[in-house]
Amino acid sequence: MPSNDDFHAGERALQRRWGTSTLWDAARRERLLWDHLPDWVQPRIAAAPFFFLATSDATGRCDCSFKGGGPGLVRILDARRFAFPDFDGNGAFMSLGNLQQNPQVGCLFIDFGDGARLRVNGRATLLEGEAADRLFPGQDRAVVVDVELVVPNCARHIPALRPAAAESWGAA
Repeated sequence: MPSNDDFHAGERALQRRWGTSTLWDAARRERLLWDHLPDWVQPRIAAAPFFFLATSDATGRCDCSFKGGGPGLVRILDARRFAFPDFDGNGAFMSLGNLQQNPQVGCLFIDFGDGARLRVNGRATLLEGEAADRLFPGQDRAVVVDVELVVPNCARHIPALRPAAAESWGAA
């Protein structure tokens, strides 16, 4: 079970200041924060067609990327690890470049159908060549995330959305 150390001093100070520390203390007591992917969470993540990946470089400059590929994009390796392929994007390698300097990641999974969302924080490792191909045949690169903290969130403020035709913002 995660400990108070999962919240740094700034987070704890604001929890006290704005009256939510009791809520998060109860969440820890009731085991609503996890250091692994509970059994009931694993199929939801494995079925997710996309997620958002947050990374930062050694100086703290952040990047948040959309990672999509349809259901099965994420492969659950075990209760403490999952993997996803790195598809060719714009060639900037912002996420993977950040991982070379700082392996900490935040992953946000949202089901816009029912509003369920799940935050997964961990340490990422880049796999290349045969190691990536073994997990995702035909892929040159993949990322394995070692889970450190899983935080479920309520559906409040998540709009009900449905798939629509893709449109371009003018970017290549």
